[in-house]
Parts: sequence; structure tokens; C-alpha cells
Amino acid sequence: MKRIIALTLLSLFSVSMLSACNTVSGAGKDIEAAGDKIDDKAQDCKDGKC
Repeated sequence: MKRIIALTLLSLFSVSMLSACNTVSGAGKDIEAAGDKIDDKAQDCKDGKC
């Protein structure tokens, strides 16, 4: 019985860690895209196009 509980807890922990990893990865991509847009806008303003 203890083994089943331990395996269940281990599998739930593993699934939650994998989903958290995907969430952080997605947030990183969103932040990177926002940074790229800000950089593009800054370059446009530097060239006098803003």
C-alpha cells in the first residue's frame, strides 16, 4: 500500500514539474518576443522614423 501511494505521489510530482517547465518556457518566449518588438521600435526611433 505504501508503495502505491509513493508511486502515485511521484507520478503526480513528475507531471506537475513537466507542466511547470512548459509554462516557464512559454513565458520566456513571450518575454523574448516583447523584447524584440521593443528593440525594433528603439531602432526605428534611433533612425528618426518614430
